[in-house]
Amino acid sequence: LEHEQPEPVLFPPHLKGVSRVFAQWADSTLFWAAMAYNLQPRGVTEMFARLPPDAAKAFAEDRREMSTGMLRQRPGDATAAYRSYLRRIAHMVEEHDFLFGAEPCVADFAAYHPLWLTRVCTPAMADIFEPVPAVLEWMDRIAALGHGRMEKFKAEDAITVAANAEPAPLLDDVFQDEHGIALGSPVTVAAESFGQEPTAGTLVAATRTRYTLRREDARAGTVHVHFPRIGYVLRKAEQ
Repeated sequence: LEHEQPEPVLFPPHLKGVSRVFAQWADSTLFWAAMAYNLQPRGVTEMFARLPPDAAKAFAEDRREMSTGMLRQRPGDATAAYRSYLRRIAHMVEEHDFLFGAEPCVADFAAYHPLWLTRVCTPAMADIFEPVPAVLEWMDRIAALGHGRMEKFKAEDAITVAANAEPAPLLDDVFQDEHGIALGSPVTVAAESFGQEPTAGTLVAATRTRYTLRREDARAGTVHVHFPRIGYVLRKAEQ
């Protein structure tokens, strides 16, 4: 995102390390505690109340397949953890408008979305925020930033755009080989824990932070797919 829109910064130079570490924690530990708390029967009933009857069943089946092998938190454990995490966030935003100072950064956005789900999609569960009013005030400040400019885009149109375009030139980053897999090798990349379906392609970049696979698709043509190193597993494809 910062390559496309350098200002305002998502990763302030003096906070680049700690903001990334916090965001990773929020996208994993905080997220799963919040989801286990939100998806108790009371929350599920409210979340799917206005959707077709089969929506909850389809959602549950989809997530069950994506979370095969994951250790799932029990509601009581998730509630206790979520309360503790909210108190820690409250301590941070009692001192500043945002988590790490006067301006928001990647840490704020990573922490906001699981809390937003509690507050907006399962409001029957939102009483967990009552002991931490500073968190709600912080959430209001995040919400006030808005959603920017959006336009609807059909999947078919996106595929057409991809088919008519060439992948952007790769940045001239240093090849970082941690697996003994050469560039140009057929590989797969899969998430470590959630949604472990592998993506196959040709390894065209392995930098300090990401892997890039070139894929050939009958409809979309040649595309480059980028994966972060953290949270994903690279393997040489079986021949």
